[in-house]
Amino acid sequence: MCGIAGFYGSPLPPQEYETLIHGMLAQIEHRGPDEAGCFLDDRLAMGTVRLSIIDLSTGSQPVGSADGRYWLCYNGELYNYRELREQLTARGFVFRTESDTEVVLAAWVAWGLDCLPRFNGAFAFALYDSATGELHLVRDRFGKRPLYVARHRGAWLFASEMKAFLAYPDFRFAFDEAQLASVFATWTPLPGQSGYRGIEQIPMGEYLSVRGDEVRRGRWATLDLAPGPAPESEEEAVELVRADLEAAVDVRLRSDVEVGVYASGGLDSSIIAHLAAQRTSRPLRTFSIGFEDAEFDESAEQAELAAHLGTRHSTVRVSDEDVVDAFPEAVRHAEVPVFRTAFVPMYLLAGHVRSEGIKVVLSGEGADEAFLGYGIFKDTLLLSTWHELDDDTRLRRMSQLYPYLRHFSGEDGHRRMLGLYRQFTEETLPGLFSHQMRFQNGRFAARLLKNAGDPFAALGELVAGEPGYAQLTPVQKAQWLEFRTLLSGYLLSTQGERMALAHGVENRCPFLDPAVVRRAASVNLRFGDPYDEKYLLKRAYAEVLPERIVKKGKFPYRAPDSAAFVRSRPDYRELLTDPGTLDEIGVLDARFVQRFTDRVFDSPPEQIGTKENQAFVCLASTVWLHHWYVRGNARRRAPLGVPLYVVDRRSGALSA
Repeated sequence: MCGIAGFYGSPLPPQEYETLIHGMLAQIEHRGPDEAGCFLDDRLAMGTVRLSIIDLSTGSQPVGSADGRYWLCYNGELYNYRELREQLTARGFVFRTESDTEVVLAAWVAWGLDCLPRFNGAFAFALYDSATGELHLVRDRFGKRPLYVARHRGAWLFASEMKAFLAYPDFRFAFDEAQLASVFATWTPLPGQSGYRGIEQIPMGEYLSVRGDEVRRGRWATLDLAPGPAPESEEEAVELVRADLEAAVDVRLRSDVEVGVYASGGLDSSIIAHLAAQRTSRPLRTFSIGFEDAEFDESAEQAELAAHLGTRHSTVRVSDEDVVDAFPEAVRHAEVPVFRTAFVPMYLLAGHVRSEGIKVVLSGEGADEAFLGYGIFKDTLLLSTWHELDDDTRLRRMSQLYPYLRHFSGEDGHRRMLGLYRQFTEETLPGLFSHQMRFQNGRFAARLLKNAGDPFAALGELVAGEPGYAQLTPVQKAQWLEFRTLLSGYLLSTQGERMALAHGVENRCPFLDPAVVRRAASVNLRFGDPYDEKYLLKRAYAEVLPERIVKKGKFPYRAPDSAAFVRSRPDYRELLTDPGTLDEIGVLDARFVQRFTDRVFDSPPEQIGTKENQAFVCLASTVWLHHWYVRGNARRRAPLGVPLYVVDRRSGALSA
C-alpha cells in the first residue's frame, strides 16, 4: 500500500521537478511512511511513498522494466500476483524482486491494457512509457484506491489524495457548487466528482491515458450484476459461497507483515474473522470500536466473538467528545464533504491499530452491497411489489425492515410508516426509483447552498448513460447505485481507505473479490425469505459463529452525529456560523446556515431528525474543508520524513 503523486507536461523547468515532487509526496507521506522514491524525465515527474507490506527488502518504487522503457508508481495490492507471476515466468519474464508491483509492470509489458481484467486487487497506478511519452492512469474495478487528476496551467497533475496538489505552484482549491449539491443530496461524490472545480477522480474500473495533447479515456471493468446459472440446491449454493469466500481470504492474507481484522460484532466481519483465524498460525489480532452511547455500541457481540474465536482483541472506546475533537483532522484526510460522523471513530481506530504494530487489516466491507444486506434493498422489493400486496402483508414486510430504528418499532410504528411508503410507489426521479425515499433527506441538505439547482441531475445523467441499466430489475438498480455511489464514494474511501491510510494502515475487503461478487449475483433472492437479509451467509456460517451474531439481524455501523456536537459544544462552533467565513466560502446560503445551526444547537439531541443530522454534518465538514483546502491550511511545510530516492532513467539505479 502506498501513495502516488506526479505531474506530466509541466511548463516549469525540469530542474525544478525533484523539488516539486518532493513537496507533493510530503503531503501524502502518511499513506506510505516507510520510504519514498521518484522518477524524473523532461516530460514527467512521478513518485511513491511506500507502506512496506510485500517484499520488504527489494520492493522499492518506482519500478522500471528491464529495458528502461516503462516506469510504474503503484498504490495498492495485487492479490493474485503469485499466479500471474507464474504465467509471466512461463512467457520468459525474469523477476528481480518478490513484489506484486513488479508483476503489475510485467503484466502491462506482456498484455498492455488487456492485463487489467486479469487483476484481482485494490489498486491505482501511474505507468509511463518513456518511448512514446504516454502516461496511463488506472483505477481498480470497485474504486477501492483513489486517484485524482487536475489540469493546471498546461500540466496534468495526479495523486492518490488531492492535498498533494497544494505543493504544486499556484494551485488553488475552489468548491464546485453543482458538485456540492450532488454530494449533499446523494451523500457521496459520484464517479468522477471531487467537489472542487478542475479536479476529477478516475472512476472505478476506468483509465485515462495522456500523450502530449492527446487524451484517451476508457472503461476496462463493468459492474455486472446479471445472475449467472443458479446452483441446483440451497446446499450447493452455501458450499459455493463458502469456497469463494475462503479463496478470497486466502489471497488477502498474503503479506510479509502481520494481518489483523476489524471485528464490528456484525455478521460480515465475524465471518472474515472466523476465516482468518483458521488460517493464521498465531492468535489473530482483532480490533473494534465501542461507544459510550449504548445506542451505537456492539461491544457485547464483539467480546463474544473474540472469546469464541480466541483472538487477541482490543477496543477503542469513543465518546461524543472524541468525535467532536477528532472531526477537523478526520475531515482533512477525507477531503470531501461528509454526511455523517461514522468516519471519525474509524480514524481513531486506525490510529490504535497502527500503534499496536499492525499495518494490514481485513474487513467485511462490500458484503451488504454484494449480498443485498441493506434495508434499501428490502425497501425496493416492497415498493416495487406494493400494488400486488394487501395491507396485512405490507405490515408484515414492514416489520422486517428496520427493527433497530425506534420509529419502525411495534405495529403502531409500522402503520405510521405505511403512509410514508405509499408516497414512493411510483417513480418520479427517472432511473432512481429505489433511492427516492432516501433522497428526501438529501433535498434538505442541499438547502444549505445558495444555488443547488437540481441536485440529482448528475446522478440522473450517470444512470441514463449506463448501457443496460434500464433493463435491470428494481433491486438490481438499487444494487448498482450502491456499488457505484455510496460504496466507492464514501464507505471504501472516506470511512475506509482514507481513515486507515491516515495512519499507514491498509484495509483489505474479501467480500469485494470479483468471484465473490459474481457468486452473490447468482444466488441472491433465489433461496430463503428475500426479506431475511443475507440468508445464505447466515446459513453458511451459522454453525461456526455465535448464535447471537447470526440471528441479531442487520445493525448498521453508526456514530452520534449532530448530537455529539450539541452535547459537547466544540470550541469551533463559532466557525460554523462566522459571517466572514460563510461569505468567503461563497456557495453557502449564510442566512439559512445561521438559522439552521442555531436551531440544531438549541434543540434537545434526541429531537434532531435524520435529515437535520445529515445536513449539519455536511455543513460542518464543508466549513472545515474550506479551512483546510480553499484557504490552504492543509499545506505541509515540513519535508519528507524519509530520504527521497531518485531513479536514474538510464540505468534504473536509485540515488539519494
